[in-house]
Amino acid sequence: MARPAGDSGIGHAGCKNGLVDDEPGTTLTLDDLVLRPWRPADAPAVFAVCQDPEIARWVTIPQPFGLADAEAFIEIARTMWRDGTNAAFAIVDATTGRILGAVTRFGPDGHQATFGLWLAREARGRGVGARSIRLVADWTFDTTAAIRLDAFIMVGNEASDRMVERAGFRREGVARAWDLHHDGVPVDCTVFSRIRGDP
Repeated sequence: MARPAGDSGIGHAGCKNGLVDDEPGTTLTLDDLVLRPWRPADAPAVFAVCQDPEIARWVTIPQPFGLADAEAFIEIARTMWRDGTNAAFAIVDATTGRILGAVTRFGPDGHQATFGLWLAREARGRGVGARSIRLVADWTFDTTAAIRLDAFIMVGNEASDRMVERAGFRREGVARAWDLHHDGVPVDCTVFSRIRGDP
């Protein structure tokens, strides 16, 4: 996705709010997944996962991506929680503790919030992304006044298109030159949205 973003409603999933071991943020659980705030100790795993050329192709992360970039990513994510501006989750395998990806909710800003996500290679094709986005979207509707959630996916990233559609988002169209890739070249993005009350 352009931004490094059965029934999974909070009534059926676990949700823990507030500070956990002095960590800001919320932890959500669903089946074999734990979505939790990022920790400084996650930096080596983020560095390793982000060496994948597919992530570099579709996500606007620095290139080359070094350990310092991973540490900065995590510090920014933790600051988002402290400031209350955004919600940045590590997607973690509940059994092994391995980092499977990241999902971030930017906002809400007024009635709208935007989602970004990236996945480790081993997490793709297993429904991890769709379940994670749906879980955070449901939590957002349950805990905020947001009405519109959206995602902007670089044109050509068909796997991510299918993923957000499985999470209940609907395709709206293409935003031309919506983002700048890490080489400074403008990229078109397909716009998807989920509105409060959508199935």
